[in-house]
Amino acid sequence: MKVSEKDVLYVADLANLELTAQERQRMVKDLNSILDYIDMLGQLDTKDVQPMAEVVTLAAQPTQEEGSQKFGYAMRADEVRPCLTHESAMMNAPDTDGTYFKVPKVIDKSGEVSE
Repeated sequence: MKVSEKDVLYVADLANLELTAQERQRMVKDLNSILDYIDMLGQLDTKDVQPMAEVVTLAAQPTQEEGSQKFGYAMRADEVRPCLTHESAMMNAPDTDGTYFKVPKVIDKSGEVSE
């Protein structure tokens, strides 16, 4: 699978980015280079290669438990704790009507993104 300039334009539009023709060409080249390298890595036979590091294994304490119980040590009790009061939140807000935060409109009713 190759990335086309049309693909780059589509993603740039989703990200609200404006790319020059030179930037688009570079992105097509770079993304295709990355995909080619991933394809090359995918062809390697790694069935007899032992993992060098596993974050989960390193974090897990020795246990006889199976599945999700193996990581039970990582769970904390679900306790009700004091939180920020509504009044405090409104005092810290840059713009508010006293009840809600006021923010700039980003999407209008047609679904178009405001600039």
